Amino acid sequence: MIELHQLSKRYTASKGVSVPALNDLSLQVPAGSLYGLLGPNGAGKTTALRILCTLLAPDSGTVRVAGLDGLADPRGVRRLLGYVAQDVAIDKILTGRELLQLQGDLYHLPRRQRDRRIAELIELMGMGDWIDRRCGSYSGGMRRRLDLAAGLLHSPQVLVLDEPTVGLDIESRAAIWQVLRQLRDGGTTVLLSSHYLEEVDALADHLAIIESGTVIAEGAPSSLKAALGGDRLTLRVREFSDASEAARVQSLLRDCPGVRQVVVNQAQGYSLNLVIENDGVVEQLRQQLATADLPVFALAQSRPSLDDVYLQATGRTLMDAELAVAGSRDPKAERKASM
Repeated sequence: MIELHQLSKRYTASKGVSVPALNDLSLQVPAGSLYGLLGPNGAGKTTALRILCTLLAPDSGTVRVAGLDGLADPRGVRRLLGYVAQDVAIDKILTGRELLQLQGDLYHLPRRQRDRRIAELIELMGMGDWIDRRCGSYSGGMRRRLDLAAGLLHSPQVLVLDEPTVGLDIESRAAIWQVLRQLRDGGTTVLLSSHYLEEVDALADHLAIIESGTVIAEGAPSSLKAALGGDRLTLRVREFSDASEAARVQSLLRDCPGVRQVVVNQAQGYSLNLVIENDGVVEQLRQQLATADLPVFALAQSRPSLDDVYLQATGRTLMDAELAVAGSRDPKAERKASM
């Protein structure tokens, strides 16, 4: 349904510095799937979605939606798409119903068809109790549901969502998750970006992990986690006081039999993340650290997660990636480069 091929895009930041947003990004989204784009803020997710929706031109690359060329026939592609941006833009004076009626008129929907579709969406989104109140009185979750309904008003074949649940409470997030699953089950292709690991893991049939504007891993969440094998181990040692101490322990454990990878996680107090082959490795690690006079202070073991997939692909956790992006970008270029 969606094919993005070798998309590249750069922005000009302050003082004429060129900031890369996309670097030969390619992905394919199957029809009728719920596809997730996972990555930290600044990875290029929003830029890719805006190019897909014909709102931004790439420096190079191709875009195809249902066989249509997004660069040569943007109007044809827009007829197929519903786009819900990260920032909700809703008139505070209109009621929710009035806003949807206005949106339907902009789509040139016949009045009966428009009103019938609005009634369907009110029921689907659970908006009946508040749809006739002014939008200025809505909570964040209400505003997000209304914004999603506006993107679905013309019954698009493809729904594109940029961070659909960012900042929402648990109840509102669960309600939107349920709607997205219903849309997927009804045949709508859903493409969403997120930096919430649990959201992509819970919703996506397929996903692509984006780092620095390129796809570094893709596939079904279950397949990506199964490919790691073994268990995840997170441990801390009492002597960890800075990155150099953690690096010393990292070097000590790298050659331990049964350990596949050791990564220092600075975002969690210089803990160590390991991928191990079996439970027997844990006791070996304890003994090796005790021999080096580095007793284990805390240890947690779990099955592989998407964070481990990200760790395997990049050598750092998603949280570390978020912190690195936040600390390295020019604040004036941040908003553009994070698109």
